[in-house]
Amino acid sequence: MCLLRLAYCKREVFNMASNYSLLLLFLVFAGTFLETKGKLTPKFYSSKCPKALSIVQEEVVAAIKNETRIGASLLRLHFHDCFVNGCDASVLLDDTSSFVGEKTAAPNNNSIRGFEVVDHIKAKLEKACPGVVSCADLLALAGRDSVVYLGGPSWKVRLGRRDSTTASRSAANTSIPPPTSNISTLISNFAAQNLSLRDLVALSGSHTIGLARCTLFRSRIYNESTIDAAFAKSLKGSCPRSGNDDNLANLDLQTPTHFDNLYYKNLLKAKGLLHSDQELFNGTSSADKLVKIYANNTFAFFKHFAKAMINMGNIEPLTGSQGEIRTNCRKVN
Repeated sequence: MCLLRLAYCKREVFNMASNYSLLLLFLVFAGTFLETKGKLTPKFYSSKCPKALSIVQEEVVAAIKNETRIGASLLRLHFHDCFVNGCDASVLLDDTSSFVGEKTAAPNNNSIRGFEVVDHIKAKLEKACPGVVSCADLLALAGRDSVVYLGGPSWKVRLGRRDSTTASRSAANTSIPPPTSNISTLISNFAAQNLSLRDLVALSGSHTIGLARCTLFRSRIYNESTIDAAFAKSLKGSCPRSGNDDNLANLDLQTPTHFDNLYYKNLLKAKGLLHSDQELFNGTSSADKLVKIYANNTFAFFKHFAKAMINMGNIEPLTGSQGEIRTNCRKVN
């Protein structure tokens, strides 16, 4: 009887150990499954390419030291990428015989820049970890690192995106809000990307860094009444009624190379450079309250901006076996 009971107990212990092993295997498999089936995570490259984040950061800092404006340009590339069929690096693709890329779309033509910097970072990543880090994740990291280096907030970038194998000029023309947009158009455009009003106002704060071409604000300084007269006059010398389309002006009047909340303070004084900027504070919209909050509270702006960047980075990413990991960000493999 005792021997039978001992054998039974041993069998039970063996079964429990087997079940525990199966549970561990299931958990490991489930983790792998989630990683490859759409779950973006800040630790995506922890084992696959441990130096990926430091490589991007070092190269972004070096690029900004070489040309301060490039920080705003890299941040803008991420935005213009995500708003066209998701964050898939389609914005980086050159034209091919099978499709016209997004670089010559109206919001991008003679406007977006920084491709050579992206090429340089990608080459460094390929040398360290061939075929591992996507161009889409590169843009997300470069945008964050640019903001941080220029004095803005940091956030954990969720990673695991893959790259598209095509691009759409027509989608870029319709998905990226132009600088002539009114507040209702902006709200609708961001809502189409599952971004809230708060996301809209916070992300617009990226205009605290960078420059804009004369052709983008000419109509505002000559034809609009919702602009400070002295501010408009100060811009007319470099931006005449015709010609000099490519002359540049600061998006943030005071500190175009420092990430701060002066962009919102300028809106309160009717000194938004673009029509779409000033629409955020026009005395009639629900955005007015948020502009006032951010103008008076840098911490609130930084906190909401970081959350909004995470939200934007989650727009329709390609994951798992979707898309590819491009070797060269300018062309499909």
